[in-house]
Amino acid sequence: MIYFSGLVQGWAAIIMGILSGSVPWFTMMIVHKRWTLLQKIDDTLGVFHTHAVAGLLGGVLTGLFAEPELCALFLPVTNSRGGVYGGSGGIQILKQLAGGAFIIGWNVVVTSIICVVINFVIPLRMSEEQLLIGDDAVHGEEAYALWGDGEKYDVTKHGDITEHHMETRTSTGATQVM
Repeated sequence: MIYFSGLVQGWAAIIMGILSGSVPWFTMMIVHKRWTLLQKIDDTLGVFHTHAVAGLLGGVLTGLFAEPELCALFLPVTNSRGGVYGGSGGIQILKQLAGGAFIIGWNVVVTSIICVVINFVIPLRMSEEQLLIGDDAVHGEEAYALWGDGEKYDVTKHGDITEHHMETRTSTGATQVM
């Protein structure tokens, strides 16, 4: 969160750091799973939560915690202050929200244009048949079998668990099996 670098006191930076870690985590792990609109968005890496939510939060919190004396050192605008310092501080929060809304709008428009252009060259999404198979399997790179993702342990594929415990292993060196 570069937004607050040099504009907030240490105590405010600590609060911002705690919130910048916990709020995006909450939106990714809790809100995303409960909100139908977010479930329709393919965001495998959580980019929305780690960048959009954290970035907007950093901007708004800077508008809340910006210290007047530090603002005077860095900003050419006189009487800049965060909301907690009273006076016209509430206006700074509105400025930060307006700046965040502009960036969100800009990103939606430009990213949409980029995706339309790319879609003319190659498809952006796999076919429904390939999605049912799974992208790892389609590429021949099924590296992990995560049973928590709904996969059942297949004895024909992985062998019987009891066989592994009964076989005798011999090894030499520092890693001898007892």
